[in-house]
Amino acid sequence: MIPQETVNQITETARIEEVVGDFVSLKRRGSDFVACCPFHNEKTPSFHVSPSRGIYKCFGCGKAGSSVNFLMEYEHLTYVEALRYLAKKYHIEIQEREETAEDIARRQRSESLHLAAEFAQKFFVESLQKDEGRAIGLQYFHSRGLEDATILKYGLGWSPRARNSLLDAARAAGYKDEYMVGAGVVIQREDGTLSDRFWDRVMFPFHTVSGRVVGFGGRTLKKDHGGMKYVNSPESELYVKNQILYGLYFAKNEISRTGKCYLVEGYLDVLSMHQLGITNVVASSGTSLTDGQVSLLKRFTENVTIMYDGDSAGIHAALRGINMILREGMNVKIVLLPDGDDPDSFAQKHTLEEVQDFIAEHEQDFIGFKCDLLLEDAAGDPLKKADLINDIADTVAEIPDPIKRSTYTEAVSAKFRVDPDLILARIGATRRSRQKPSPGQSRTETPAPDPETVPQTEPDQPRALRDENEILAPGERELLAFILREGSEPLVFPTDSEFYSPDGVPTVAEFIDDALASDDVRFSNSAYRETYEAYFTHYDAGEDQKTIILRLLSGENQQVARVTADLSVEKFQITVRDFEKSLMAKGSWLASYVPRAILAYQDKRVEARLSTLRRELMTATGEDQIRILDEIGKANTLKRRIKIKLGREK
Repeated sequence: MIPQETVNQITETARIEEVVGDFVSLKRRGSDFVACCPFHNEKTPSFHVSPSRGIYKCFGCGKAGSSVNFLMEYEHLTYVEALRYLAKKYHIEIQEREETAEDIARRQRSESLHLAAEFAQKFFVESLQKDEGRAIGLQYFHSRGLEDATILKYGLGWSPRARNSLLDAARAAGYKDEYMVGAGVVIQREDGTLSDRFWDRVMFPFHTVSGRVVGFGGRTLKKDHGGMKYVNSPESELYVKNQILYGLYFAKNEISRTGKCYLVEGYLDVLSMHQLGITNVVASSGTSLTDGQVSLLKRFTENVTIMYDGDSAGIHAALRGINMILREGMNVKIVLLPDGDDPDSFAQKHTLEEVQDFIAEHEQDFIGFKCDLLLEDAAGDPLKKADLINDIADTVAEIPDPIKRSTYTEAVSAKFRVDPDLILARIGATRRSRQKPSPGQSRTETPAPDPETVPQTEPDQPRALRDENEILAPGERELLAFILREGSEPLVFPTDSEFYSPDGVPTVAEFIDDALASDDVRFSNSAYRETYEAYFTHYDAGEDQKTIILRLLSGENQQVARVTADLSVEKFQITVRDFEKSLMAKGSWLASYVPRAILAYQDKRVEARLSTLRRELMTATGEDQIRILDEIGKANTLKRRIKIKLGREK
């Protein structure tokens, strides 16, 4: 664990323009720097770096943050990895908390396993350039159309025919047998004897997101090898297959930049596509796609296009992948290649432009894919057509987002001319049947209905809307922006103002916090609420505004960091408010607009309450109806008073 004092030293030392400048060509513009955004395609620079604030912000795609956030976004590092990167860059020594004997042993073993895997990787690469490797392995790679630059970049190699060649080399270099076994490159048999796991095979290394080698896939080139065609590293402390996607280390930046990933099946599919120039391509490491791999991919994009062979096995794999990707809340499309082709052979036969054009022309959503696949067989058979519609509805049921489900429901309804309520009923039944019992619920009990798939008869809103209230969020955003930009500024009111107090001058942050606390208000938007509370944790500790913003930007809570970055930087646009601000002293402007922002937020709170009361009134009877009507009358009176104060009514 890195001590907080060291974290503070790292974040305070790091210069945003130097960190970003290591990856992006920056041009000075006044006191700031600009560039074309590294996270999305653009021709006109909208990516700004502000040394004075320690923030980067793209006004095109919205990416924003500190030096730590940039490294996490661009290099896909964890929070701790980003801190270590900066510590190394600025020569800051990290003295972590005192480790226990178990901690030390665990860390040393982990590093020893990594070193063993890296030794094996180096051995395979070197073996490829020796006589046997060049005659067999390198010739094979060339026969598959791979260029030397591609072979070198992706670390392809050769494991010699002799069954102990790697083991003997490792022992000669001083590597212990237990670590070679633990790294999965050497096998220990029941009788205790050892031998290489991979022999007489071409080798494909598996990399983590940060680029470390943790496993291998080996392919034999002989039909009579005596083993399987492909052999992968076993699951181990080092290699967990559902946390690895082949090619992701090399594809991650392009995936993030384009906001899209192509998912293929094999190593050579990835390599040929990358070599052609389409580099946002990954594969599932020679195994069936797993939920863990889909979750890993979601860290980089929500848009996946499955590109599998057009044969029966490829179609079956695509169908399975669709459900897994949708279940993760991602967007999926499918491209089936001509029967007899896989992405490798297709890329070898065509130019970059031809492949891109084919994808653009044949890419389709899962509804179109399933219809094309099954509708011809169902033609003229009502039962088969019904089965197809139910099958597609069951796939729609995998989607967790209710708005996306609704959109696809409308699409299915329009395509098959079926009442959308019937499709919704099927989706709701499917979702309820898939719900697992809660920890305290007997498996024989009926699960509670999914609130997103049954009509809402209760007056309360669904949890997602209660948490992210669309009526209140804009007002909460404006108040939080005042706090993050001007929180420490004093609010000096004239003596004739209703807000004037002889007891002292509040800051912007104090004034807003007191106003909300007087009504016991907490922000409804979870991201804004977390940021608000994090700000006042530091504010109450006596930290100054600049330090608070730096802490929020560089903290481990990335949601807070993103909100802080977004609201701490504003793009200069000519608006009425900007014009008024330019003509008024800063103190006068704040004294005018901060109270107005609070009043406007109170107005929206009353509006939200009225909306709830009106829904309750629809089902209320008797005394409840009278009570609700009374509350509506009081709320309308309060709303008129607020509007008069805002100058919207007389």
